Amino acid sequence: MKILVIGANGRVGSLLTKKLAANKHQVIAGSRNPDPEDGSSNITHTHFNLLWDVDEMVEVISANIDVVFFVSGSRGKNLLQVDLHGAIKTMQASEKAGVKRYIMLSSIFALRPEHWNESFLNELTDYNIAKHYADLYLTTQTKLDYTILQPGALKEEPGSGKIEVNVARPGSNSISNVVDTLAAILENDSTIGKVVMMHDGETPIDEALKHVK
Repeated sequence: MKILVIGANGRVGSLLTKKLAANKHQVIAGSRNPDPEDGSSNITHTHFNLLWDVDEMVEVISANIDVVFFVSGSRGKNLLQVDLHGAIKTMQASEKAGVKRYIMLSSIFALRPEHWNESFLNELTDYNIAKHYADLYLTTQTKLDYTILQPGALKEEPGSGKIEVNVARPGSNSISNVVDTLAAILENDSTIGKVVMMHDGETPIDEALKHVK
């Protein structure tokens, strides 16, 4: 497939781009500051700015894109224009460009405000609000074939290839496990229309995704 990764320079996006390319997909790595070509024949770097208007985004997405991954974030620097409105504009642009499959990286319990006072989440109220309304727009205001992945805190540690889903409490996630789960979601149509809440666990990723509620 031809896949656009929005946020390809981030911690998750850079690894996801390489993972998808290794899986023989043709990847368009979209970011505000594109990296130089890395030598992979399956990766093309392109400029993509979440401050653009919808029609500017459509110009990139219209290039026969099959799937859009949104894994971008401002890391708290511009929550309204990037994490919220920027994300929503990519959904609108995807629909306008005729793309159906859209996979969003979000945050644990983004759609469940009653959990925001738990653990580290109570320190991220503005972030939670931005992710909440972006996820809500995707699930209620679009006709996209979406999947939302909601992990807890991201950790720079080796991945195990094992996770838990349908979790009741936030937990840590290796970035590698999050990347592998995003890639597995693409191959698993049963995740369409689902919100996948996860943390590191004991179940192989492909098996865990079969049990998403």
